[in-house]
Amino acid sequence: MDTPNVCKDFSNEKVLGILRTTEELNRLKDVDAILDKILLESRKLANADAGSIFLVEDQSLRFAYVQNDTLMKGDTSNAAAYADFAVPINEKSIVGYAALTGQQLVIDDAYALSSDQPYHFNQDFDRRSGYRTRSILTIPIKTFEDKLVGVVQLINAQDANGGPTVFDADALAYVPLLANSASLTIERGMMNRELILRMVQTAELRDPEETGAHVQRVGAYSAELYRTWATAKGMDPKLVRTGIDTIRLAAMLHDVGKVGVPDAIIKKPGRLTDEERAVMQWHTVFGARLFMNTNSELDRMSKDIALNHHEKWTGGGYPGKIPDIMAAQAVMGEPKQGEEIPVQARIVALADVFDALTSRRSYKDPWPDEKVLGLLQEESGKHFDPDVVSAFLEIFEVIKAIRAKYREAGSPHA
Repeated sequence: MDTPNVCKDFSNEKVLGILRTTEELNRLKDVDAILDKILLESRKLANADAGSIFLVEDQSLRFAYVQNDTLMKGDTSNAAAYADFAVPINEKSIVGYAALTGQQLVIDDAYALSSDQPYHFNQDFDRRSGYRTRSILTIPIKTFEDKLVGVVQLINAQDANGGPTVFDADALAYVPLLANSASLTIERGMMNRELILRMVQTAELRDPEETGAHVQRVGAYSAELYRTWATAKGMDPKLVRTGIDTIRLAAMLHDVGKVGVPDAIIKKPGRLTDEERAVMQWHTVFGARLFMNTNSELDRMSKDIALNHHEKWTGGGYPGKIPDIMAAQAVMGEPKQGEEIPVQARIVALADVFDALTSRRSYKDPWPDEKVLGLLQEESGKHFDPDVVSAFLEIFEVIKAIRAKYREAGSPHA
């Protein structure tokens, strides 16, 4: 009589845990942070070493997120997370078959798949990385209306001692429950990203350099820099994840205030005069004003970044200290410096400068990486927070992966 009660209590505990996770997901805003949380909690439910998520895009599955405890440290940046490829929705691949049929696939050993199956296991990643894929659990992510959102794939179930095993009945029952409960959250995160990109498209009508690719690079650079900076400071991992979620979106809005700058300046080819540059500097204040009237963390951070991303670590930046940025006669004051500048703005300052220097402009060719890295090191402790520069140099391989994923058409880095 005791065993059924233990199982029932255990099941209730799992379901309550999934409900708590769903509540936490509903507090996240950006799709990458949402996918990170879904994958982490799915792996916990199944005790899986690794996993990835693919999202439906243009009738295919676009690789969206990856975690791997063996190959990656869970609290650090990794270039693999920014791989850029798609898989057709057909029966030839494991994830494609799951998406096509809507079926959950459970594979005990990827290298022992029967030749009778229409799908096959692609060994390329294992060969390149030295990883050994064994058990695989592949689950379509669907809304309650049976709309396919994507596919979650968990790799290498582990027993209590960390040894290889197969996915058990609990994994098969609870991971689909979590994944499908989170499907609407994924769609909401994608919509948030799309709304911000539409705002950027509005700015792009006036400033051709303010492209969707540019802001996605700056957002991703900033998120990974914040992850590395905050982890090095010993911050609580939960707070780090929340900060990553917010800064990615807020950083994408860093130059939205340029919509308030006259066309003659915004669209001028070549360099600006001193007088024109003084007018351009007000885009920081115009941008901050857009986020003054709400109390959300995203708006607060967006205001801080828009206002302060041109300040410098030792002073000399702009717009400086302004008692009231909403005042009709607001005047730029003494520049901020050091920790007077919010850390998120210090991070975006470096991300934005790096992207500008490595991108083609109407008045210049892109700088080579070696020249840019030399400048960043030279300006460490001057223009830039030295801790942020250190974080940047630590994850430069990740930075390059982000640049490749969100490259401009015709980019020399394509």
